[in-house]
Amino acid sequence: MSPRNRKPSKWQRPVSDRPLLGGSQLREERADGGWIVRRVSGSTSGKSYRCPGCDQQIAPGTPHVVVWPENPSLLAAIGGAQSLDERRHWHTACWQRHR
Repeated sequence: MSPRNRKPSKWQRPVSDRPLLGGSQLREERADGGWIVRRVSGSTSGKSYRCPGCDQQIAPGTPHVVVWPENPSLLAAIGGAQSLDERRHWHTACWQRHR
């Protein structure tokens, strides 16, 4: 297969085009704009993350949500990163409290 016919890496495709691995995705409207929220089951979570809501670690195997803005920030848009660099992993309860 020639390099031209290959599908781009998942890291080069928009987040919304990536397959869901053990989770579901929805759009939420908040006071600070529209957000895409992907629920991640514990079985697909293999590494730890830092929750921006409580600044505590989300341990591997813990169900949580991955959140990114529906519309990328100006800096992300200029850099061509779309919303990839703006994804954040939150504890589900922390995200629900975040307004």
